[in-house]
Amino acid sequence: MTTTGFLGFLSVLIGVLSLFPGQTQAAPPHDSSAQCQSLQSTDFSGIPDALTQVIEAKSVAASDNRVEYCEVRGYVAPSVKFQLRFPPEHWNGKLLELGCGGACGSTEHISGCDDPLRRGYACAVSDGGHPSSGIDGEWLYNRPQAGIEFWVTASHLTALASKAIVTRYYKEQPKKAYFMGCSAGGIQAMNEAERFPWDFDGIVAGGPALSLTGVWMNMVWVNRALTGKNSEPILGQPEIKRLHQAVLDKCDMNDGVRDGVIGDPRNCHFDPAALLCSAARPKECLTGPQVEAAQKIYAGPRTSTGEQIVVPSPLRGSELTWLDFFGGSEMAPTPFYHYVGEYFRYYFFQPNPGPSWKPGDLNFDRDFKRFGIAELTEPAISPDLRRFKAAGGKLLSYTGWNDPVEGVLRTVDYYETAEKIMGGRSATQDFFRLFVIPGMDHCSGGDGPFAVDYLSSLEAWVERGKAPEKLVGFHVKLEDLKFDNPQDLQEMARRQEFPLDPATVVFSRPVYPYPIRTKYLGRGDPNDAASFGPVAR
Repeated sequence: MTTTGFLGFLSVLIGVLSLFPGQTQAAPPHDSSAQCQSLQSTDFSGIPDALTQVIEAKSVAASDNRVEYCEVRGYVAPSVKFQLRFPPEHWNGKLLELGCGGACGSTEHISGCDDPLRRGYACAVSDGGHPSSGIDGEWLYNRPQAGIEFWVTASHLTALASKAIVTRYYKEQPKKAYFMGCSAGGIQAMNEAERFPWDFDGIVAGGPALSLTGVWMNMVWVNRALTGKNSEPILGQPEIKRLHQAVLDKCDMNDGVRDGVIGDPRNCHFDPAALLCSAARPKECLTGPQVEAAQKIYAGPRTSTGEQIVVPSPLRGSELTWLDFFGGSEMAPTPFYHYVGEYFRYYFFQPNPGPSWKPGDLNFDRDFKRFGIAELTEPAISPDLRRFKAAGGKLLSYTGWNDPVEGVLRTVDYYETAEKIMGGRSATQDFFRLFVIPGMDHCSGGDGPFAVDYLSSLEAWVERGKAPEKLVGFHVKLEDLKFDNPQDLQEMARRQEFPLDPATVVFSRPVYPYPIRTKYLGRGDPNDAASFGPVAR
């Protein structure tokens, strides 16, 4: 046999043997690390509407707390930095993007991707299009387009880039894409539903500040009510605790059980004047100025003639967080006090007054009339979600009755208006449901059942058509968290991993789609969700 004939015979023999498993050597193992690193040299500049550059792509080994993942860092022109992590194997075929809280300015909230990665998700975040400490606003200085990039386009561009990168790696497009965010991330979520209804199959929008100017006017209003003319505090924490307890004594039972949680503060009509010091009540009381301060906070921003400017944000039951969110003065500044002034200095007024502006400079008689330009670029406020519904999207929104910042009354009004536009409750709840959680603070925390697995509920709705007839929330033990930075609130919300450790659970409670409220059935363990049921408002 000639050499050529032998080689031909050998080739045929190898082909035949390959038909029988176990007769040939296994294929070389898949080099996921090399495939991940190759993304760094891949040209993504052709992504429609999202010119993307990958700066770094590396494989990160599994550790005690994290699964193995490929990490990609890059930017979308001109200035949106993003970070993407995904498992090299066992991908669930889905992409999740997380919104960014506070003033954003970094991708540090990528830590919120740990649990989704364990579930098999590819998970992405952005910096909102600018660098920031999270509580500064200089990045907005005479740059209103930076606000548009943060609240409107950054999440959209990150979605486009992330989908393209994931598709390149896995050789298939994500089957489903989801977005989750709270606070500023909730603003991004609502903008996605309204302006980019084709980006995501499902969206979780938590604590969405549907009017930044309204939120910030409330912040200044409450701060001014809490502070005397000489910057001395009018209400200290002891007086606030006294006020909070009196509110509970009056209204705690409106959910059918005395549990330290008010079911719906709109039905609580406690007047702080009941605590006014007198000869008959010389102790455990409030002075006249303290009563007036509490009444002003509940009433919300008004002109000197009593005209309501915007609805109040802090409702009865939210008292314990007032100093954390609204305390401080020029004489005793706090990080939050500084943060309150930033959007007025660098965004709300045109031209921007700059660093010399102080919260004490806000004039409630005239300045609210100057916000028109800022409101052109601030968060989505249109409850017309017909395009999102037509695209097949599902929107699960949540907020807390004790949230003193976001303005739950605005969120409720947004939902009620959406019902009118969408053709009624049934047509609206077919794709959009709002859950208002009793006792919950901003995004998480508080006295209520604040730990909720929103992602699993959204998956069931989108993928199996199982609409959330109720959410089950848990009050879990947490170390006291000091709010030195608005993004700390996001960290509290992100740190919950499901299923929860039963040893950390104090009580559970069902929460029903608004406007249905939760009430104790009159029997059973009040710490068990099974002892509560739905009641029409």
